[in-house]
Amino acid sequence: MESNTKIPEHVSIIMDGNGRWAGKMGKERVFGHAEGVHSVRACAETAAEIGVKYLSLFAFSEENWERPQEEVETLMRLMMKSLSVELPTLLENRIRLRVLGNLSRLGDNLKKEIRKVEAASDLPDPRMTLIVFLSYSGKWDILQAAKQMASDFAGDPAGLAAATSDDFGKYLVTNGIPDPDVVIRTSGEMRISNYMLWQTAYSEFISVETLWPDFRKEAFLAALEEYSRRDRRYGKVK
Repeated sequence: MESNTKIPEHVSIIMDGNGRWAGKMGKERVFGHAEGVHSVRACAETAAEIGVKYLSLFAFSEENWERPQEEVETLMRLMMKSLSVELPTLLENRIRLRVLGNLSRLGDNLKKEIRKVEAASDLPDPRMTLIVFLSYSGKWDILQAAKQMASDFAGDPAGLAAATSDDFGKYLVTNGIPDPDVVIRTSGEMRISNYMLWQTAYSEFISVETLWPDFRKEAFLAALEEYSRRDRRYGKVK
C-alpha cells in the first residue's frame, strides 16, 4: 500500500458473487458461501491492521429470505458456526462485533449466539468495529426509524417539525456508527441493492470484478487505493 493512501474511517462491502464462484468450480452455491468466510477474515484482519475503524459487511438481505429454503438454512448454519469459530480471531485482533438488521426473523439459537459473541467482543478500546448486516434492507431501516420517531414525537408536533436529518439518523440501526466513506461491491455489479440507502448518500462507490470468495488482502488494498484517488466534494465546489 502506498504511503500516501487515505485510510477511510468506515469501509463497507457488498459481498457478491459467491454463487457464481461456486458455479465456476462446478459446486453448489453454498460452497461459495463457505469459501467467502475466508475473505471475511482476510478483509477484517487487513482493515484492522491498516487503521480502518469500522468495517461493515452486507451478509444477508431481507430479500434473501426468498431464496430456496435449503440455501437459507445452510447460510444460517454457516453464520452460527462462523460466529463461534471466529471469536478467538476477533479477540486476538481486538475487533468488536455488531450484528444489525431485522433480527426478529432469525432463529432463537442464532440470536443467542449473536448476543454471546457481541458481549464477548465488546472491548473497552477496540482496534476496529466489524458490523455484519443480517436480515437487513435500507427501506426497512428507514421505515422502522420513521415509525419510532413518529411514536416519540406523537405529542410534540412542533418538535417533529424542528427535527433534522441528524435527529432522524439516531433512529436508524446504525446510530453511533459513522456513515461509510466507501462502499465496495464485488463481482462487477453496479447496484446498491437496497443497502444503507440513507447512510450511503455521499459514500464513494467502487465496483470490482473479483468474485467475493477471491476478494482477499491484495484486492481489498487495491480498492482502497482507488478510493484514495477520489475527490469527495459532498455536492460542493473545491
